[in-house]
Amino acid sequence: MRKRLFRSVAGVLAISLSAVPVLAEGPDFSGRWELDRAKSSMPAQSMALFASILPMPAQDAPKTIADSVVRPLRMVEGQLLSLAEAMQETRYSFVPTGGNFFGARSFAYQVKHIACAQFGFFNEIEGKTPPADCDKGGPSKAASKSELIQYLRDSFDYGNRVAATITEQNQLDRVEGRYAGPNTRLGMTVIAIWHMTDHYGQLVEYLRMNGIAPPPSHPY
Repeated sequence: MRKRLFRSVAGVLAISLSAVPVLAEGPDFSGRWELDRAKSSMPAQSMALFASILPMPAQDAPKTIADSVVRPLRMVEGQLLSLAEAMQETRYSFVPTGGNFFGARSFAYQVKHIACAQFGFFNEIEGKTPPADCDKGGPSKAASKSELIQYLRDSFDYGNRVAATITEQNQLDRVEGRYAGPNTRLGMTVIAIWHMTDHYGQLVEYLRMNGIAPPPSHPY
């Protein structure tokens, strides 16, 4: 089960990471972050989500369209939240500089962009007006580590609720919007998952460049 889960996650990440520039290692790449320390620094809610991505006993295959998309959404949710929790608040302003990173987002900006885009994709599935300028951070006033993590949590809670409404009957309903439209309800959800794994791959490098081993990497 462990190998099968790892291959599944690796396959999704390989698609997104192929489009992400390789980030140079920082001057100190020897930082080790023990799993027990990672666990103890996470709030209970984040720890529960983090635990959801660890190898588990075999479970039945999804029986509905909604379950097929909500499961990977929740898996990526746990991974991204674990990265956001692991990065020190003083390093949320970190921007890579050890290569060609002109215009690169800070860690905080990345987290904010992910949350804004998540609201945007699922707003469009519901036929609502998405937040403007998610590529520039969007309209949210979240700025501190705690505020940005809560914004990210809220975006996942909302996305999971909307994804749970996708059925065999409505999965191909047309979706319009500036973010990944025109599309279908199912297609927009797939784009949302791809987008999050894309930025997950980038944030992993941000942590490693600050001497932090990403928590999801510890089981492997």
